[in-house]
Amino acid sequence: MSKKVIIIGGGIVGLCTAYYLHKAGHHVTVIDQSTMDFGASYINAGYLAPSHIIPLAAPGVMKKGLKWMFNPTSPLFIKPRFNSDFLRWVWAFNKSCSVKNVARGITAIKDIAVLGRDLYSEIKSEEKFTFHLEKKGLLMICQTEKMLEEEIRVSQIATKEGLSAQVLTKEQLKQVESAIQLQSNGAVRYDCDWHTTPQTFMTEMKTFLESSGVTILKNEKVTDITIKNNTIHSVTTATKSYVADEFIMTAGSWSSKLCKKLGINILLEAGKGYCINSQRELGVTMPAILAEAKVAVTPMQGFTRFAGTMEIAGINHTINKVRVETIANAVKQYYPSIQLSTTEKETAVSGLRPVSPDGLPYIGRSTKCTNLTIATGHAMMGWTMGTATGKLVSEIITDQKPSLSLDAYHPDRRF
Repeated sequence: MSKKVIIIGGGIVGLCTAYYLHKAGHHVTVIDQSTMDFGASYINAGYLAPSHIIPLAAPGVMKKGLKWMFNPTSPLFIKPRFNSDFLRWVWAFNKSCSVKNVARGITAIKDIAVLGRDLYSEIKSEEKFTFHLEKKGLLMICQTEKMLEEEIRVSQIATKEGLSAQVLTKEQLKQVESAIQLQSNGAVRYDCDWHTTPQTFMTEMKTFLESSGVTILKNEKVTDITIKNNTIHSVTTATKSYVADEFIMTAGSWSSKLCKKLGINILLEAGKGYCINSQRELGVTMPAILAEAKVAVTPMQGFTRFAGTMEIAGINHTINKVRVETIANAVKQYYPSIQLSTTEKETAVSGLRPVSPDGLPYIGRSTKCTNLTIATGHAMMGWTMGTATGKLVSEIITDQKPSLSLDAYHPDRRF
């Protein structure tokens, strides 16, 4: 039976949810508070990375976070705030930094990441899309023996999960990335990973949805939600109220604030990341993560992107120049011939990634509201998992058996 569905949030998860619901025959409206041409869905590293199987909340991360709190150049920066939601998130994050959480998260992350990666290729083929998609793999480049050993351990876990990984010596790495000088001690290569240029996919998907009859409302901020008998009746913006049968919450870092209007408290923090683009021909041919610095390097369509950092400091898009400079310095340290220019650094932008305490997304119906499905909290994996999340949400709405077990992603889970 066809349903009228409203999706709150038009990032990667919202658009992919709209796509699969439209394909299933539903009447879909996407409401977004922005112009839908910036933010985390546009400035991310573009990785489709099943290799990233270790959740953010892992043993030792909280300890590192406390240590890094006083270092503005650290890969992870958690800004202390006397806010009850933030303090509850920190408590839950600390509880989740455990061996048990990692063991539970590995398969859950791998399964949705592999499905998400494959669905990009399926969409491109089925819709005759032309967005940039390459299947070249991903390098984890290490400068210290300690980091290389750590990445090798992760690759062994990945291999047990059926993901293709191989260790490269310094000499082998030079053969793989031969067009540019590299300062490294070796690398792990994941052939299972692909990469994209996010803007090309987002633009093509928006065009397809609008031409197919999906209504996309930009610059429309949801200000109120009317609920009767644990069921959403309508959502209201500054201009109009919208009634529907089903409502999907894909508002990224803003999702928790909107859910509060329904009496639903999901623990979520905005994790700010930065990116610097260079239009110059730099010689980088392989996507890579500079392991010690936690900086991503991606050769995209017509430019090279350098992205990184995780800054937990509330919802804001303020550019911290110290953190931008940290990314540029890391690039120079690993690629001695690359000196990002002042102009390139001044054009750096930021995006907010919604981070759950345990590093797993929230996907599913809340028991507190009969016609609300929540899909957020993907942290650094939103781009990889976006297509899969859209498909899973569509299966929930149409009462189909989901492609994956949703137990690990349940929005009402406790930490």
